[in-house]
Amino acid sequence: PPSRLVQGGQRTEGGITFAEATAQHDHGKRVFPTGLSSLVPSALTTVGLASKVLVFPYETDFSYVTLMPLKEMALKAFTLCMRVATELPEERQIILFAYRTADYDELNVWREKDGRVSFYMSGDGVFFSLPPLGTFRTSLCLTWESVAGLTAVWVDGKRSTYQIYKPGHGIRPEGTVLLGQDPDKHLGGLEALQSFVGEMTDVNMWDYVLSRSMIQAWHYGHKVPKGNVFDWATVDYELNGNVMVVEDD
Repeated sequence: PPSRLVQGGQRTEGGITFAEATAQHDHGKRVFPTGLSSLVPSALTTVGLASKVLVFPYETDFSYVTLMPLKEMALKAFTLCMRVATELPEERQIILFAYRTADYDELNVWREKDGRVSFYMSGDGVFFSLPPLGTFRTSLCLTWESVAGLTAVWVDGKRSTYQIYKPGHGIRPEGTVLLGQDPDKHLGGLEALQSFVGEMTDVNMWDYVLSRSMIQAWHYGHKVPKGNVFDWATVDYELNGNVMVVEDD
């Protein structure tokens, strides 16, 4: 992906600062520090996606889903799981998950143009060669912890080799989580050719590393501890643009 760091001073929207834009949109609903909710002011916050699938039918530079975390995302470890399916060709870059604060991409998950799965935390990323994502649903989990930087990707309950990535790092709070788009640039700079197209469901996140048995149980649909950062069944979310919520059959 292109550079994931916005340099310089305070970003603005339509000639006003993001702080001013945020204040103007604070009318009893949750405030998004990056101001992304103001892209579609009429978007309504909805609760819970149990037994539901998000369908992103075609590439756009305006369709996305905002997720509201259950707790501040000041993370020293995490497990992030999702189930995804796409028919986009392997040479097409795809954003799978984006968490951004005002100046940094705190956690972005990608399928790269060469088919590898990667994630980036405020700078250079880590890359994994995995079975390709395709039209049949893939269970995908990422684990990382700060102490040793031990990180891995799990595909359908099977773990990749461990890699060491950013020991001592911490993910910063007060950002915005998007599914479907990469907020890499100033507002209005979303790129259709990086957007997610396909189906996504069961996006859950914990602020610790799940055990092998728990990740495998999640893959097979067994009961596991609810995600304490995101729980798909109860998450507050906003739909923006052309995103459909359908029953998971």
